[in-house]
Amino acid sequence: MSVRSGHVAALRLFDLAYEIDLRRAEELWAQRTAGASARARLAGTPSKAVSFGVPPLALALGPVPVPLGGSTVAAEASVRLYDFGIAALALHIPAQDLSWPAFTALVNRTDAAVGPAASTEVWDGLLARLREVLGEALDRPTAAPLQEDYLIAVVNAFGEPITAEALQQRVDLVPLLSGEERPLSEGARRDLLAQRFSYHPDDLAVITWDRAFILEPRRETDVADVLEMANAQLLELRSYDEMLDDELPRMRALVEAARSRTNLLASRRYARLARQLHTLVAEVTELAERVDNALQVTEDVYLARVYAAAMGLFRVPQVSAAVDRKLEIIRQTYTALHGEAAGGRAELLEIAILLLIAVEIVLSLIRH
Repeated sequence: MSVRSGHVAALRLFDLAYEIDLRRAEELWAQRTAGASARARLAGTPSKAVSFGVPPLALALGPVPVPLGGSTVAAEASVRLYDFGIAALALHIPAQDLSWPAFTALVNRTDAAVGPAASTEVWDGLLARLREVLGEALDRPTAAPLQEDYLIAVVNAFGEPITAEALQQRVDLVPLLSGEERPLSEGARRDLLAQRFSYHPDDLAVITWDRAFILEPRRETDVADVLEMANAQLLELRSYDEMLDDELPRMRALVEAARSRTNLLASRRYARLARQLHTLVAEVTELAERVDNALQVTEDVYLARVYAAAMGLFRVPQVSAAVDRKLEIIRQTYTALHGEAAGGRAELLEIAILLLIAVEIVLSLIRH
């Protein structure tokens, strides 16, 4: 069994900024590089069935040398920019006329060269280029962005026609999907191969936490695009989760500081803190909803299954629930501060009324 044509796609996603102005980014890219750009869509699926909420901006970055073992290959680099601040960089390494063991070895060498445990030199160079060209389009750029990695092995044609069912009987997908050279237990193999999907007899998608194998004879990229989107949503929600983790202790410290000072201006401090928390909740809620609605899957049942499985594997619902819990804590704190500010204003009003009554009494006694 030989792989006649295909490629290995190494993805690294960065939380590049709070938001990205995609229209401005497209203008800057055209002005400063004269490079190609496009607003991405799913090629093999009707737009009414599956669509991006805001289509990401795809930019071609050209060939990049990548050291693989003892040789260097030219990988085609590209990036997709999402309006909620994520840059999804990709390196595509071609695979032609390779035996199945050689294709598996190429996948594992790619992971060793540019995967999460490898040097970040290649990725840092591409990221620096993006920042230099697109800086004006980045709203509140991130100094040390969070990252996610994913590896996709794609086969477009084998040396002979083969169905997805026959392929699974003839080759072992486990070493490719796990990166392990030692045999796995039967339980581990079952877990690794649990998420398998086919729409036509000759296509197949097998997805795991950090890798996927795709057999796509029609050269459509929809499954890979959906996997990238799920990774982008995971990364953005992780960034919100970490931001709220940092915000909660700071918020408690500010509240305690405000409560430790009992004077007539305490209500103003409570009101100011309440406004800050309300702004934070509004911003995170708005962007979290944008992330949730980034990809709309309605009529395409196959892609909907792949997308749902990827979101479950990547634990996106759990991260989203953690963000919601922390937002609820901040909302409750906001409500309490708002109530204390209102109570403080009521106390000031009562004191003012009592003072006015006392003044009236004193003036009355003086007149008589």
